Amino acid sequence: MSFVGGGSDIASFYRENGGAVISTAIDKYIFVTINKKFDNGVRVAYSQTEEVGSAREVKHALVRAAMNLVGMPGGVEITTVADIPSKGTGLGSSSTFTVSLLHALYAFQGRQVSTKMLAEQACHIEIDICGEPIGKQDQYAAAIGGFNLLEFNPDDTVSISPVICQQPTIQNLESSLLMFYTGITRSASSLLRQQQDEVSSDKVKKDALKRMVSLCYDLREELQNDNIDAFGEILHENWILKKSLVSSISSSEIDEWYNLARVKGALGGKILGAGAGGFLLLTAPPDKHSAIAHALHFLKRVPVRFEKAGSQIIFYQPNLG
Repeated sequence: MSFVGGGSDIASFYRENGGAVISTAIDKYIFVTINKKFDNGVRVAYSQTEEVGSAREVKHALVRAAMNLVGMPGGVEITTVADIPSKGTGLGSSSTFTVSLLHALYAFQGRQVSTKMLAEQACHIEIDICGEPIGKQDQYAAAIGGFNLLEFNPDDTVSISPVICQQPTIQNLESSLLMFYTGITRSASSLLRQQQDEVSSDKVKKDALKRMVSLCYDLREELQNDNIDAFGEILHENWILKKSLVSSISSSEIDEWYNLARVKGALGGKILGAGAGGFLLLTAPPDKHSAIAHALHFLKRVPVRFEKAGSQIIFYQPNLG
């Protein structure tokens, strides 16, 4: 879940201007299991089930690329389950899946890998191999966990700095959040391609994205000073700027929901991810939550908390052959 700076993690922007995002991992999970297969083929179960002779025949592009990258031609069964819908929700599920799959594949091979390597390789798979026009924030958030400032440097490196503030500040921030599922799914790829085209050719939009990056540092400073009241204001400004990048990031329906929430006491918010659907995040004093939830009763409210840990192996039994 990113709060400010989203979109600046795309190479066409950060290689020229540098990028930054403040984001947190959250307590919504994807579980990947890998088991030795009786034969040398591959079985993959997700929203579909594939049973093929080798990794190169797998249709799921992320699975095929990950198996090839770690050097696993076959002999495994892979299953996945998730706490949230797997596509088009803005919560980074594809990147989380890629990180988790890599982690599980390496563990199956008896190999220990760093979170940095998981994030870098997940980026390589999604961006370089599969050609997705996405950024790097979700892969790093899934791999390392926690509440961080991620900086995307022109040389393609990523700097990770925990947001340091008092524990009551984090607790108050968590308590202020409301998240609603809009029921609308969309293609992040098409939105992000459009954003790249428009930002690269329009100075006003590029300046808006630069301002979104600067808001990351404003927000970090406010939180380090334990000023929780500034969070909603900064989130709101970021959302207004984000909407200015591409008209399809929002819609009249989303604007209506957001404005209604503001009338009922929300201080700020945003559509998570690329925009246009998925999850609507809001921040408001806890005593306003009931009124906001009642006003948006037609949307599914989903409780959410921060998650300190990144990708983890939660069960491991060595492959004895």
